[in-house]
Amino acid sequence: MLTSIPYKTKLRTIHIPGQAPLEIFTLLDKQQYYDPSGAAQRLGICSAAWPLFGMLWPSGLQLAIKVTKEPIDPEQRILEIGCGLGLASMTAHRLGRNVTASDRHPLAKHFLYKNLKNNDLPPINYRYGQWGPNRPVSLADTGAPVLSGRYDLIMGSDLLYEPSSPGQVAKYIHEHAQACSEVWVMDPNRGYRNRFTREMSAYGFELAEDKKIHRPYAFKIDNVPESYSGRFLRYQRDISPSLL
Repeated sequence: MLTSIPYKTKLRTIHIPGQAPLEIFTLLDKQQYYDPSGAAQRLGICSAAWPLFGMLWPSGLQLAIKVTKEPIDPEQRILEIGCGLGLASMTAHRLGRNVTASDRHPLAKHFLYKNLKNNDLPPINYRYGQWGPNRPVSLADTGAPVLSGRYDLIMGSDLLYEPSSPGQVAKYIHEHAQACSEVWVMDPNRGYRNRFTREMSAYGFELAEDKKIHRPYAFKIDNVPESYSGRFLRYQRDISPSLL
């Protein structure tokens, strides 16, 4: 366990088919909370949402599996948004891909780098990133520079969890995607998929794949088989850079 910290953690073993296991520190449960300086509050993270970044989410694990199965050009710039523990980013990094992880939580980078070191992996690029209404942020709060630039492949899991999410996430993706780009979203059927597709279309993204996924034994956590039910959404865009 991580030492000298006021919240509880747990070391979990993640078995992704065809890959060496990952030993991942997570928060122990959703009851953990620690924001003595008020950084999370200033970043718009309430006490109920504070521990969510540090939990294992099935869609994040499923996105990591997708990374191992899809051909990805090593030269592509990849961005994971809302990465949480960053399993998809870690998996892409371990496969030699050029990936940047991003999240809004002030401890996301700490957990990501701790888990990279724990699995004998070098650090990767990490940026603070948050969609929705703009709010002033400081490096002291975010712990990392604010995300900028554009990427060839943007990926994320369980992003569409609120009624406002489809519009906000689509706009955010547009702001950070190249004119010619691809987007992967792993969605656990929260009900906003069709609205998100319409919002993405407004920015020139066409739905190229909407695949239903139901796998009784998609992966193992602590050697226990876990199932998954959801959808994999793939969007593609090829527009003139002048339209960005």
